[in-house]
Amino acid sequence: MALVWVCGVSMSKPTLQQTTRLGALAITAVWLAVAAVLYLVFDRIEQNRQASLKPYALSSGDLVIPRQRDGHFHVEGEVNRQPVTFLVDTGASHVSVSQALAQQAGLPSGQDITLHTANGQRPGQLVRNVPVRAGHLVLNDAGVTVGLNGLRPEQALLGQNFLKHFDVEIRRDEMILRQRP
Repeated sequence: MALVWVCGVSMSKPTLQQTTRLGALAITAVWLAVAAVLYLVFDRIEQNRQASLKPYALSSGDLVIPRQRDGHFHVEGEVNRQPVTFLVDTGASHVSVSQALAQQAGLPSGQDITLHTANGQRPGQLVRNVPVRAGHLVLNDAGVTVGLNGLRPEQALLGQNFLKHFDVEIRRDEMILRQRP
């Protein structure tokens, strides 16, 4: 009697070992399919959620910045036309960048100052008349402090010397920057 083999299994009357192996393969295939479907579903949900967390402009010109998962407000912008991701810090006095970001942005040397941070005092510099953009909002003559540490190289703090030019409103999980009349 000739045996037909399909996927390594004889098509004649299967043995208990073959049946067990086929059952295990079928269960594994089902779980892999379930895992793949769950991955795709949750990936789509995360993509939609991430899209809803991007800052956007209202027709009135207001900038709406959603709170991110880390509890902070982040907005894309520029310092001296160098792209940055701002961490909005209402407790910071100035727009602040690292020395590396200042070099990338081509900032000139500034006035020597002492930075007062949550981690103590440290030397820094204040560079005046720097164009700063957060979202679509622009301030062409901001003071930028150089000497920030602790964030990723492309990050900067968006402080009060920028924010004071706008009405700042926080509602639930959104910060709204509104141009003053």
